Amino acid sequence: MRYAICFTPPASDPLSLVAANWLGRNVFSGDMMEPPAVRGLGIHEIAFHTAVPRRYGFHGVLKAPFHLSHDMPESQLLRDLMRFSGTFVPFQIPRIEVARLGNFYSLLPSTPCEQIQYLASAIVQEFDRFRAPLSEAEIERSDPDGLSATQFSNLHRWGNPYVMEEFRFHMPVTGPVNAIDMPRIEPVLRTIFEPVLCEPVMVSNVALMIEEGTGGPFRVHSLHPMGKVSARKIA
Repeated sequence: MRYAICFTPPASDPLSLVAANWLGRNVFSGDMMEPPAVRGLGIHEIAFHTAVPRRYGFHGVLKAPFHLSHDMPESQLLRDLMRFSGTFVPFQIPRIEVARLGNFYSLLPSTPCEQIQYLASAIVQEFDRFRAPLSEAEIERSDPDGLSATQFSNLHRWGNPYVMEEFRFHMPVTGPVNAIDMPRIEPVLRTIFEPVLCEPVMVSNVALMIEEGTGGPFRVHSLHPMGKVSARKIA
């Protein structure tokens, strides 16, 4: 069983609903969803291209999946995450768009968002004490020979190559896509997601996600509101 600290909009948010339909699974309930009917792309193709993000559910990772250290109980992680989240003021990502990142597609901020970068870095540092050390197999799966010096250092210090200055916030909506399929996939993604990307995305909570068994799907365990309780009541 692994945990991850992420951002995902509330369950009732239009973006969450559209993403759940596209990926084929609701990250809150775990329910499987029927894929949308789209011209030029069959349901089996959609299922294939969304297999990887479907397992992880719709989210933007802030602290990548980790095993809990043997001396750190889940109850302590929950308490500390609730306390930590309250120290951050909610903020907006002004605009998110469909974009290609390597050979897969994600929803990314249109322009760099310093607040989400800072939040992710703070979470990595604050909660690293809850992370069990990486096994040799986990290190090998990270392909250390293909990492830059900074990424290699991050892997051994923080358990993930892509943190701090190497971090780029993104919410995956496909797995790897062959170059030959990209001209068909990208327009479909824009058609599906752009209607719910017109408004800024409010970052007002941090989600603790949990893996169901070993290698199972991830689901939202709990949402931890940002901001002081008194401020949230006034809002």
